[in-house]
Amino acid sequence: MLLLTLFVIVVALVFEYINGFHDTANSIATTVSTKVLTPRQAILWAAGFNLVGALWGTAVATTIGKGMVDTGFVTTQVIFSALLAAIVWNLLTWWLGLPSSSSHALVGGLCGSTLANAGGKWSVIHWAVTDPVTHKVSGLWPKVVMPMFISPVVGILVGFLLMALLTMLIKRWRPRIINAIFGKLQIVSAGVMGFSHGTNDAQKTMGIIALILFSATKTDAFAHLPACLQFLYTPEFKIATWIKVACALTMCAGTAAGGWRIIRTLGHKMVRLQPVHGFAAESTAAGIILFASHWGIPLSTTHVISSAIMGVGATKRLSAVKWGIVGRMVWAWVLTIPVTALLAYWTQRALLGFGP
Repeated sequence: MLLLTLFVIVVALVFEYINGFHDTANSIATTVSTKVLTPRQAILWAAGFNLVGALWGTAVATTIGKGMVDTGFVTTQVIFSALLAAIVWNLLTWWLGLPSSSSHALVGGLCGSTLANAGGKWSVIHWAVTDPVTHKVSGLWPKVVMPMFISPVVGILVGFLLMALLTMLIKRWRPRIINAIFGKLQIVSAGVMGFSHGTNDAQKTMGIIALILFSATKTDAFAHLPACLQFLYTPEFKIATWIKVACALTMCAGTAAGGWRIIRTLGHKMVRLQPVHGFAAESTAAGIILFASHWGIPLSTTHVISSAIMGVGATKRLSAVKWGIVGRMVWAWVLTIPVTALLAYWTQRALLGFGP
């Protein structure tokens, strides 16, 4: 059981690494497409800020770890099924160059595998739960599903309004001055975008690893741990410092590896951008993601930056956005949770079939 737990922790870190290069485009696509930074410079810039952001807070990690499903039905095997489904979906969408959500892939996988382990009891999915003390509502609906629909709309509207305001302010400026000023400002906005990405995306795997350890401790898997592994034992759900550091470094490494297929889709194919557009899109997305991270909402950074780019691009003219590509992205967004839930559900059912 100990070896299985350690193996699943490694799988979780593999997911975090894939998440890093899958979502690299979120932080750097606009910076690369506007030629403010070279691809290598942009990746290193984003990786550094991803690292700092990943070490900042644990609200999102707590939501993922114990806010989506009944932890009484979560085992190490269940988490493995969830991670495997999310990894398969991430690699498929990366290969197709579609900026889908790693966050929603992980949530869908966790819900599907837990449902399978509970024998199809839908009550194990925390749809909407009110805390009797704080009266705060948590669960799949307020933390994932509702933001999934609201955040792209907000991204489009705020991106459009911010770009419209900037257009009014700089309409008398010379193009050379605009590009020079916003080229520098875009470097700052890309850094903030990288930081916000770290505060949200890296924390999801932190929550999963904490849940792995908590579940393994409950089943006495750590009853006879050697002294060098005593740090794994945890009688309560908590995000230990070593988990934060491991996930932060792994995501940083994944970000440094780059994700060129998705970068081309976001930065070049969807709409043609100048530095001022890149600044507006990144500023919009970073603000929304930081707000969500503060409230423990595992937002899709992919959805937010993509919708912000759409909103910014639409200020030129609606035809400036290549809506055919947008349509393919929307399908990927809509399918992510149900597909990963089904994959994880049948993976877990298969693993249960091999059990005693």
